[in-house]
Amino acid sequence: MTNLGRGKARTALAVSAVAVLGVVAACGSNDSGPGTSGDTAAKVEINRQAAGDITTHGGAKRLAGDQTQAIADSIQRSTAKNVILVIGDGTANQELTLARDYEWGAGGKVPGIDELPLSGDYTTYALDKTTKKPDYTTDSAASGSAWATGTKTYNGAVGVDVNGKPQRSILEIAKANGRKTGNVTTTELQDATPAVQVAHVSQRKCYGPVATKEKCSSDALENGGLGSITEQLITARADVTLGGGWKTFQETATAGQYNGKTLEVQAKERGYRIVRSGSELDAVSTASQDEPVLGVFADGNLPRVWDKATATKDGGKEAPVTCAPNPAFGATPKLASMTKKAIDLLKGDKGFFLQVESGSVDKANHDADPCGQIGETVQLSEAVSAALDFAKQDKDTLVIVTGDHAHTSQIIEAGTVTPGLTRTLNTKDGGVLTVNYGTSLDPGEEQHTGGQVRIAAYGPGAANVVGLTDQTDPFFYITDVLGLDREKK
Repeated sequence: MTNLGRGKARTALAVSAVAVLGVVAACGSNDSGPGTSGDTAAKVEINRQAAGDITTHGGAKRLAGDQTQAIADSIQRSTAKNVILVIGDGTANQELTLARDYEWGAGGKVPGIDELPLSGDYTTYALDKTTKKPDYTTDSAASGSAWATGTKTYNGAVGVDVNGKPQRSILEIAKANGRKTGNVTTTELQDATPAVQVAHVSQRKCYGPVATKEKCSSDALENGGLGSITEQLITARADVTLGGGWKTFQETATAGQYNGKTLEVQAKERGYRIVRSGSELDAVSTASQDEPVLGVFADGNLPRVWDKATATKDGGKEAPVTCAPNPAFGATPKLASMTKKAIDLLKGDKGFFLQVESGSVDKANHDADPCGQIGETVQLSEAVSAALDFAKQDKDTLVIVTGDHAHTSQIIEAGTVTPGLTRTLNTKDGGVLTVNYGTSLDPGEEQHTGGQVRIAAYGPGAANVVGLTDQTDPFFYITDVLGLDREKK
């Protein structure tokens, strides 16, 4: 069966799932019916906030009416010119609910994310490297490798299977098929999620030549490997690459054509246009294989937009906290602005694949920091809104939004404490909520959890997310929707 044939088959299955399960797709009351593109969603203004006074009969409902026809109309097409995949690292339903309750109220909506018309869940388990059996709690490397390559692997692996064999990514395949490509993150560009699209190493922390020699020597250039994550990133040559991780670009290559030169110099000699600030990025008007754009805006991860409010053992009983801006963020480009710029540089006749990540939802969760976590979820929301704005106008773009794994934060009874760490926050509703972090008593050591994660979509091919899928499924339907030849080199 051809790639497109498989895509049609998946769409048919999704239609059946809609009929059987009554999956709810969002559509505003002003739905004007199918657009000329065949994608109704392109013309729909979606309103998923509470209808009115949540204390009255029907006031809390979010659904405007029967959605059956809207679903049928929105899945008429299964091919798209562009795909934007937006990842909230460590962002599952608890994280989305926490952000909604705090920033927009229990009856409010998370802009962009809550506007996606079709949704489902996917399973996120990894594999044990030794036994090859399921590892029920994934890390970001194994989870990202799954959607990027279509192959389950072990925790810590980047773009390789459980036996260490490199697996081609969506970005690599899209580029081979003549599409433009982009990779945007709020973390270091070498971090797991951005790395899975451009690199193949046995351990996720092999950022540069130094760490690669120490942690995964078989991947080092001098030992016949593909090199560190940063060296492979440069070779992968996405048209647009934006994030942090400048420190690693100052390391020196120890083998290969650029032996003895820093990775920054190597990138420049290979034609990259390097930008280090938001104003420099604003000045960029083109990105291509002749002059790909490499924007690196911090030595490590980009700073979080909101300041810390770390949970403590008795924090739930302490005075409620109102989150505040992080003074360290300064002029750092926000995720939404980077997303808009990437889209602007990639759009055109060729079509594109773009991955966007709000990576520090996860990092704040590890730190038991609800304010940092919510702020980065707001960044995620803003980036999704930017992608949706483009997709609604373009009418030929599939937007997919998901997380890579579940995490530890939980909303618990207000003002209580637990065996874990807690913090009480003031909310948009004028009330308070308490957040619990229960997988460690040490901030910075909170752990992932193994729950399935929401995935939602808008545009041609969006029906593929309906129902329960696996984390490997996006690789297949994204490449199918784009009409890519997965074997093309």
